[in-house]
Amino acid sequence: MSIHLTLLCAPGGDATLDPLLGDAPLSERGLRLAGAARAVLSPYEQALRAPSTRCSQTADAIGLAAVSEPVLRDLDVGRWCGRTIGEVAASEPDGFSAWRTDPDAAPHGGESVRQLCRRSADWLSGMAPGTGHAVAIIEAAVVRAALIHALALPARAFWHLAVPPLSTVFLTWRGDCWDVQSGRVLPQEPRRRVLSRPPAPAAADSARPTAVRPDGGTVSGCLPESALTGCG
Repeated sequence: MSIHLTLLCAPGGDATLDPLLGDAPLSERGLRLAGAARAVLSPYEQALRAPSTRCSQTADAIGLAAVSEPVLRDLDVGRWCGRTIGEVAASEPDGFSAWRTDPDAAPHGGESVRQLCRRSADWLSGMAPGTGHAVAIIEAAVVRAALIHALALPARAFWHLAVPPLSTVFLTWRGDCWDVQSGRVLPQEPRRRVLSRPPAPAAADSARPTAVRPDGGTVSGCLPESALTGCG
């Protein structure tokens, strides 16, 4: 049986857009946008969410009785939690640079990007064939990690995947590969990035996908199960 999974990115919590690291309640704007999404989302047989405050509030605003799933928790930034991007970059420039360019680096004492990718890959690989149509409300980092797995991208591509607030990624498991399509619940509003992206990774093998655009455009891909290694 097929698995039809919608990943919905909760507003806030994206280290490329928001200055504060870690969990926080939604802003009034975030609540308003999440509420507006309620009218356009399709019904789902199963609804899951990350255990964070922002994902809980997003689910409530949309009107979904989503079950908290610990494995969908956001990237653990350790002792950086509650600090701003500017503070970390100024006080620990070497560690901050490593975090943004090396998927194995965890200078904050928390979780590395590669560890998050593996956690997300294990969750996707363990989904029951009879899952049906499900939605998961998660932070941008977890959406990126899922894309790394589904498209067999190297983990160093993590920060190069744009995941706007309330954007969606549709994953369909066909039995031997994932189909991937991106979309958006609401029209995108321009936002100022607080971080530039790290240098682009070296070109991968030509057999691998070279780009993905979960930014309102549409991307589809189908890769054999043998290629779904989670993190490159």
